[in-house]
Amino acid sequence: MNRFGKGLLIAALVGVVGMAFRVSWNALRDVATATGADPTAATLYPFVVDGLMALALVATLVLTGDARRFALRVLAAYTLASLVLNYVHGLVPELHSEVVDWGRLADWDPANWALVLLATSLPVGSIYFGSDLVAKVLHHRPIEAPADSTNQDESTETIAKRSMADLGESAPAPIIPVPVPAALEAPRVVDLVKPTDRAPVGAVAAESARPRRATGRVPDAARSTRPVRTAEQLLIEARTATADWPDRDLTAEGIRRAVRTSPVKARELRETLRAERTAA
Repeated sequence: MNRFGKGLLIAALVGVVGMAFRVSWNALRDVATATGADPTAATLYPFVVDGLMALALVATLVLTGDARRFALRVLAAYTLASLVLNYVHGLVPELHSEVVDWGRLADWDPANWALVLLATSLPVGSIYFGSDLVAKVLHHRPIEAPADSTNQDESTETIAKRSMADLGESAPAPIIPVPVPAALEAPRVVDLVKPTDRAPVGAVAAESARPRRATGRVPDAARSTRPVRTAEQLLIEARTATADWPDRDLTAEGIRRAVRTSPVKARELRETLRAERTAA
């Protein structure tokens, strides 16, 4: 929804709430007059009841936890009280006239006593509950997210897109020599030479040596050709890459992609560059 639509919706809501308050104001004013309030007090009485309902609604949008549940209870209690008094106003036609029998909201005495107690206790409750809600809102401290939470989330989401060179420079794995197998016993040669045959003079038995396996040395072509950069070199590259960046784009993830380094070094570069800009 665009801005114009949102503004139109809010204006319609304010209009509906204002008309509803005007209807409720008429009933609550007559009830206050019946309980002995003067004209000024009777005029202000609806603001005491319905006004606290609005205050409790705002508090529920700001507070959290137990304080928010307390604001919801206050909102529910005063909404119910306003509903009861509006209902009584509709049942007792005498409340609509100029002449009102003070202290009579119902023909049955127990019901009349309960309604009078409810109507007269709402202003006192508004003072107590309204002050408590305002104090809770003023002392409320929202939980702030860590400063690096956004960068950490971005790093987590893009971990699969990183190349091996971005994960930090590391020394090659140590070469583990392959153990040479123990010398095997020479196989026994079956004597197929006849006893009458004789070996020629100076003949030497051929030695069959078993070839040794490779020791597992990593070839130079398989090693990374990228030199290890020092912290000063990384800082110079980061300054050059982010010279024309605005402050809001100076993030660890952006620096990591620009100079192709690890997240830890990128965060250190970000803090250093921010400190330099602040000092400048």
